[in-house]
Amino acid sequence: MTIERVRQALRGISGVHVTPYEAGGSIDVPLMADIVERIARAGVHNIVSAGNTGEFYTLTPAEIRLVHETAVRAAKGRALVTAAVGRSLTEAVATGREAAAMGADAVMAHQPLDPFAAPQAQADYFLAIAEGVPAPLVAYVRSNDIGPKDLMRIAAHPNVAGIKFATQNLMLLAECLRASSGYPAIWVCGLAEGWAAPFYALGARGFTSGLVNVAPERSLAIHAALESGDYGRARTLVAAIAEFETMRTKFNNGANVTVVKEAMMLTGVPVGPVRPPGLVALDAEDRQRLGDVLCGWGLKVPAAGFAQAAE
Repeated sequence: MTIERVRQALRGISGVHVTPYEAGGSIDVPLMADIVERIARAGVHNIVSAGNTGEFYTLTPAEIRLVHETAVRAAKGRALVTAAVGRSLTEAVATGREAAAMGADAVMAHQPLDPFAAPQAQADYFLAIAEGVPAPLVAYVRSNDIGPKDLMRIAAHPNVAGIKFATQNLMLLAECLRASSGYPAIWVCGLAEGWAAPFYALGARGFTSGLVNVAPERSLAIHAALESGDYGRARTLVAAIAEFETMRTKFNNGANVTVVKEAMMLTGVPVGPVRPPGLVALDAEDRQRLGDVLCGWGLKVPAAGFAQAAE
């Protein structure tokens, strides 16, 4: 896999699949394989495995390896697979190397969460992973503290395919895009469909999505509109998913994965609850609200779905 092919995929949709659990709490591997295969068949360009929608920080190292392995096998080459890594630098590099050996096309490094992390050292963290892992790297930047100078160091590295920019600081993004003009690294909207249009207007390309687990055709339609420059259509399509995405922001984004998983359960996909410290389950009012959104999209929400989601 060449880094150019990874960059091309980053211009599309980076769909982050959920991690489903069996009743006892272990990973439901057959169901996860089915979810990944369904996202790939839908035409999503890049499948991100063990991302935040996949509950990365609640998974053990062995579970992360299992998630990566399952995604690579299930994608069957229909879509690129980017394996997410993080936590300690040693763990991130080791996990990235294992993922590359399994056949992952790229590695995404999660933003370091150490409360005492220095901005320039966070950039060094990404660069060390880019140096230590043979697969192309996507740097997942969620901090406004890393300034343009250090972000340029990341973008200039020859093994960095792109920067998943996941802050609302559009002025910082604009400055980075100007400073990196001519660099091959792709700047990707890391804040999903709702933020994709302003990111595109500044020059970023592609976006991340958890919605692909539920309604990939809606994500693909938004991407097509943005790629054609039809911002009016993109706004209309984003408006149709706005309530779903707004629900995900509840409790300071604590309901982010919960809404996706409960939507899947409402439509008959038994992915199980979110692990703490995420919101384990929606209350009855929000579950009904979510069901109404799904019905408004034309999805079938059988009565059994409400009962299953509530369990």
